[in-house]
Amino acid sequence: MMFADDIVICSESREQVEENLERWRFALERRGMKVSRSKTEYMCLNEREGSGTVRLQGEEVKKVQEFKYLGSTVQSNGGSGKEVKKQVQAVWNGWRKVLGVLCDRKISARIKGKVYRTVVRPAMLYGLETVSLKKRQESELEVAELKMLRFSLGVTRLDRIRNEYIRGTAHVGCLGDKVREDRLRWFGHVQRRESEYIGRRMLDMELPGRRQRGRPKRRYMDGINEDMKLVGASVEDAEDRDRWRGDDLLWKPPEGKSRKKKKKNVAIYKSTTIVKFVDDNVVIDLISNNDGWPA
Repeated sequence: MMFADDIVICSESREQVEENLERWRFALERRGMKVSRSKTEYMCLNEREGSGTVRLQGEEVKKVQEFKYLGSTVQSNGGSGKEVKKQVQAVWNGWRKVLGVLCDRKISARIKGKVYRTVVRPAMLYGLETVSLKKRQESELEVAELKMLRFSLGVTRLDRIRNEYIRGTAHVGCLGDKVREDRLRWFGHVQRRESEYIGRRMLDMELPGRRQRGRPKRRYMDGINEDMKLVGASVEDAEDRDRWRGDDLLWKPPEGKSRKKKKKNVAIYKSTTIVKFVDDNVVIDLISNNDGWPA
């Protein structure tokens, strides 16, 4: 796979890798370009024998356990922990760039939430539609986001304010719902491509052999199947773009819950919190409607 100046060579053995790497080196250097020896790395997936090296013109190529390509981190064990940690670090860097706006007491909470959704959150969601997230990794992203929202609103955990009120104040929805929406939207986009498209072929690919004993690792399609079961969709629905991207499908309430209950949850999300600063002490008043739910 090649994109701009980044090239990935995939082979089934070290001998094939060395042969293909030498062919690329010869073709590039014949046209006046040079392959960087210090930046060239190799990684093995499902390695059973630890011995053996890859060489380029007699010089040993560095072996790594994780490989970064086009902004995504691929791990040799097939996990996504490094990718999630990188996303958390990226979103903190983006949050610090707009710290003067998000922590300004003169700016309303609604504007802070809009700035967060526009500037900060996209850094966290970048590329996650193609990552198989575990519940624990999704919780790590939720924790990081709520820390930023609490900092922006000037409250701490000692104030004992529920997370839904924090999100309602800033008008920021649940991160897990947004990740699920992006994941389903991307899956529908791939499913509507032609059958020879490499992305669709990879989704339908079944690896030969048997899986190891113990709990199997979470695959990307496992998360997609759970998402489709949650919203009551099927693979055939992805062929209809308008239905697949419609609110009735992506935001359909979980099974066993009525649409009326969903409206109450939306009311919690749309809660309004007034944050007042009195002698550097934060006082929070919740405005409620007649049903007792935050307005």
